[in-house]
Amino acid sequence: MTDIVIQHNVGAYLKAKIGSAFVSATAGGTGDNASVNGAAVDRLSSSTGALAASGVFNVFYSATLAATKTLSLTALKVQDSADGSTWADYLTPSAPGVVATGASGGSTETGVSTLAVDLNSARRYVRVVFTPDLSASGTDTASLLATAVLAGYDRIPS
Repeated sequence: MTDIVIQHNVGAYLKAKIGSAFVSATAGGTGDNASVNGAAVDRLSSSTGALAASGVFNVFYSATLAATKTLSLTALKVQDSADGSTWADYLTPSAPGVVATGASGGSTETGVSTLAVDLNSARRYVRVVFTPDLSASGTDTASLLATAVLAGYDRIPS
């Protein structure tokens, strides 16, 4: 395979996809410590007919936290599927754990947890699965969204 040196327009080699719906969690309530199944992401490029060989899955978050209280991702994994409806675990790394901690007096914390994945042996569809967990017993909230960035196609756009 020929090496490619990308000096500009790297976006032509990447495909960004929505990885989940926006998710809300309230400490001790709805969405807290509940598994979120992401959206099916099709690795097949409609322009080249090639499958993405690698991906980066991101879980973006914004959390309103009381002092010293935390937002954790107690699970973060990637699943694959041949048909976009029957899923199996593809990669189950160690959970990221605490991703945000409330500052003194409480604060709003924002950030992203990232997982890079070799997709060479994955089936056509992939999705991210994550579990947000707020440590407070009430009032703390978080909003989360997953995305996928796919690359490494064996055929590039002309």
